[in-house]
Amino acid sequence: MAGENKQKRYALIGTGGRSSFFYTAIATTYKETSVVVALCDTNQTRLDFANTQLESLGHAKVPTFKAADFDRMIRETKPDEVIVTTIDRTHNIYIVRALELGCNVVTEKPMTIDAPRCREIFNAVERTGKKVRVTFNYRYAPHNTKVWELLRSGAIGKVTSIHFEWMLNTSHGADYFRRWHRDKRNSGGLLVHKSTHHFDLVNFWLASRPETVYAQGNLYFYGRENAEKRGVQEFYTRAHGSEVAKSDPFALHLENNDKLKKMYLDAEHEDAYYRDQSVFGDGISIEDTMNLLVRYENGAVLTYSLTAYAPWEGFRVSFNGTGGRVEMEVVENSYVNSGGDQSLEGSLETRSITLRKLFEKPQDIEIPDSVGAHGGGDEVLLADLFGEQGAEIDQDMRAASHVDGALSILTGICGNKSMATGQVVKVSDVFVV
Repeated sequence: MAGENKQKRYALIGTGGRSSFFYTAIATTYKETSVVVALCDTNQTRLDFANTQLESLGHAKVPTFKAADFDRMIRETKPDEVIVTTIDRTHNIYIVRALELGCNVVTEKPMTIDAPRCREIFNAVERTGKKVRVTFNYRYAPHNTKVWELLRSGAIGKVTSIHFEWMLNTSHGADYFRRWHRDKRNSGGLLVHKSTHHFDLVNFWLASRPETVYAQGNLYFYGRENAEKRGVQEFYTRAHGSEVAKSDPFALHLENNDKLKKMYLDAEHEDAYYRDQSVFGDGISIEDTMNLLVRYENGAVLTYSLTAYAPWEGFRVSFNGTGGRVEMEVVENSYVNSGGDQSLEGSLETRSITLRKLFEKPQDIEIPDSVGAHGGGDEVLLADLFGEQGAEIDQDMRAASHVDGALSILTGICGNKSMATGQVVKVSDVFVV
C-alpha cells in the first residue's frame, strides 16, 4: 500500500503526553500507509512543539488549529480519521463531532468517563454509520494473549473466579495525582481512567460482560490531610520554584526534562495548566486505593484491587476453573508520562504464567518474546492501526470498538456509583450496551 494517494489521512486532537505515541509511529514506521494532515489543541505552544517533533522525524510540518476551530480543520484538511488524545472528559465532544463530519475515530482509553457521554457516542455511531476504535494496547501484549489462548482452549475448564491485583508505584502511580487526572471531573477517577485497561482485559479474557459491581475505595496516601497525619509539616502547591519541593522525592521538576519543559512549563502561560502539582496538596478528588467485586454474565466473579502507591509496578492475576488454575505475574518498569523514552513506558522486567491443572504438576507456560512499551503491546497495536490491514493481526480477536470501550468503563462507572452509595450496582441500570 505504497504511494501518497493511498495513505490514510489522520488529524490529531490533543497534543499532550500520549499524542506522540501515535504521530511518531505515523511519521516513521508507517509513513507509507499513513500521514498526519493536521494537529489541534487548546494550547498553541504544545501544537508548535508537536509540529517540531514531527519535522524532526522527517514528516512535513502540518497546519495547526485551536480546538474552537475543530470543524474548520476537518473541512480544510479532509482527514479520513481523527485521533483523540485530549483529557478524558472531552473525548466525547471530539469523537461525536468527528463522526458527524464524516470521519472514523481512533481514541485513547478511556473512551469517555460516564454514562451520558457514552450514550452520546453510541447515538453518533448509530446516526452516522462511522466507526470508533479504542486503543487497548494491553490486549496486544503477548502474555495477555497467551492467557486468552489458555482460557479459550479449556485448559482449566469453566472459569469460576478471577483475582486481579494491580500495583502502580510511587513514580507512575503518583503521576496521576500531579496532573489533571487528580480531579475526578476530568478523569472519572482511576477506576475509569486507569482500570479501564484492566476491566477490558477481563472482558476480553472471559468473553463476557460485567453484570453487577460492588466497590469500596478512598484516598489513603496522597493528599494534604494524609500527609499531615504522617507528620509532614512543609507543603507546596507545585514543584517549580519551590524550595520545599527540592527535598520531596515525589516532586516532578519540569525544568530538568527538555520534553516536559517544552510541552508544559513553556506552555502554561496560555492556559495555567500546571503539570507538576504536589501529590500532597489540596484539591485531589480521586481515590488511590480501590477494591471491587464484579459478577459477569457467564457467572464468573472478579475480585479486583488497585493501589496507586505500591513499592513496585505491575500486576498479579489468577483464574480458578473447574479444571484447574492459571496464575500470571508481570513486573513492569516504572515511568513518568512523557518523562523519558516513550517506547519503554510500561516495558517488562519479568513475567511468568503458571498452569496448574487438577491432579497434575504445575507447568511453566512459554510466552512469545516481546519488545517495547506496555508489555510489547504498543508495537502490535500500532501495526494493527496503521500497517497493512489484517497483516498477521487477528482483528476480530483484539481490535476494540465503541462497544468494547463502553463495556470496559462501565465497571469503573458502576464502581464509582457503588462507592458513593454503598450499594451493589447493576450495570444494566446504568447503561444498556
